Amino acid sequence: MAGDGPILEAAGIVRDFAGVRALDHVSLTVGRGEVHAVVGQNGAGKSTLVKVLSGIYRPAAGTLRVAGRRVTFASPRDAERAGIGTIHQQANLIPQMSVARNLLLGREPRRHGLIHVARMNELADDIVRRIGLRIDVRRPLASYSAGTRQLMAVARAVAASSSVVIMDEPATGLDVADLDRLYTTIARAREAGRSIIYVSHRLAEIERICERVSVLRDGRLVHTGPLANLSRLRLVSLMLGRRPAGAAGATHPPGMDTPSTGTAAEPADPPILQATGLTRRHVLTDVSINLRSGEVVGLSGLLGAGRSETAKAIAGALPLDSGQVTVSGKDLRRRSVIAAVRAGVGLLPQDRTTEGIIANLSVRDNIVLAALPRLTRAGIVSNARLDRIVDTFMTRLRIKATSPDQPAAQLSGGNQQKVLLARWLAMHPRVLLLDEPTRGIDIGTKTEVQALIDDLAVEGLAVLLISSDLEEIIGTCDRVVVLRDGAVVRQLGGDDITENNLMSLLAGG
Repeated sequence: MAGDGPILEAAGIVRDFAGVRALDHVSLTVGRGEVHAVVGQNGAGKSTLVKVLSGIYRPAAGTLRVAGRRVTFASPRDAERAGIGTIHQQANLIPQMSVARNLLLGREPRRHGLIHVARMNELADDIVRRIGLRIDVRRPLASYSAGTRQLMAVARAVAASSSVVIMDEPATGLDVADLDRLYTTIARAREAGRSIIYVSHRLAEIERICERVSVLRDGRLVHTGPLANLSRLRLVSLMLGRRPAGAAGATHPPGMDTPSTGTAAEPADPPILQATGLTRRHVLTDVSINLRSGEVVGLSGLLGAGRSETAKAIAGALPLDSGQVTVSGKDLRRRSVIAAVRAGVGLLPQDRTTEGIIANLSVRDNIVLAALPRLTRAGIVSNARLDRIVDTFMTRLRIKATSPDQPAAQLSGGNQQKVLLARWLAMHPRVLLLDEPTRGIDIGTKTEVQALIDDLAVEGLAVLLISSDLEEIIGTCDRVVVLRDGAVVRQLGGDDITENNLMSLLAGG
């Protein structure tokens, strides 16, 4: 560890949300001049920890120390005063203001009580040049690319003379040249004695710039130590909570020395859904997937691999630079959610609370919401037909509610998930895209949902299953497409769908 002692110490941090423990006695120590990685899958607690350290959340228990002095933060401003600067995933910049004003907001040089514009532009120009950019700092930030705006967020935090800079996914949207500028900025900050907490899902980045790593899983700290002593396969196993079979240092299982883009043998039947060459800059690169009637295809990958983005692209919810989606041989030329639904494609999103369930509506209304246009005749809805549909799916999916009129917000997470499934099944889809359908639900409901997926496949639906649970992928899927960094690295089928093969492909060597 660099320096003469820790610059930041978090001990026993606890944070709860509505009875759910997001951080469970998490401790983190960062040395002076150290670049420290924090990694973990979705729901591991990374963002919550960042918000505690940056003063957005107050912990229910635990202590924070900066340079040996105990601190408490009532606001982000308190954290900044203590020397902690933060770059959040969504950069907190003001696009309409100039680059210079964004870089020095709250620290503008003044003369006679007014902002000294010429001096501000001078200082901003120096900051920008130090990270290797040549731009006009007088122009509005909005006039520059997303990558440049992201670099400005980094430059602003580093220029603020913070002793600790927290970077939460700072490389999002950066091209190769901008990435090099980011790495150079981090190196210079470290040389100046700054400490960096680097939160990222990109393992190659972490290995390149970080000295130590802390791994979070399910709100708990499961490992802290030097990166030099940790193989990538071991790091992935810590994130997933799985132990790789065989030698811990093995990069790939026998017969898989080099992950290929070749595919496992596929059924001879023509696909119901065919997605070809799905591409979006910095997100997806030439992703192709086929789904057939009665087949469950898994989509596996670490956080940031492009799993949810692939499902959203197929469902028309993510604009693409290029690519094609066909359903039953018909090209979806007008790429939209409505066009996908009309073609028989349904998407169960990962975040049911913000993208799926409508909390203030009843169970009945949530179930029939998407099917209403089909159930309307001359502008009149048949309540009898609605009741039959609702009763059918509440019974089939064993939705536990006091009545169909109970607000969906009052249901458990597992029953809300069943309501969303019922909504799509009421549409009689041909293809179901399920993004983490069993995350955050109890084991009994999870088993019911997994059994339902099997039943749907038997009935002829084509199912794409996204899951971070390797057991679920292995036990449910006929084929598995593995993504890494937004691209397909391999497709597995049959006996090749094993935990060791999947973990090795996720690690990437």
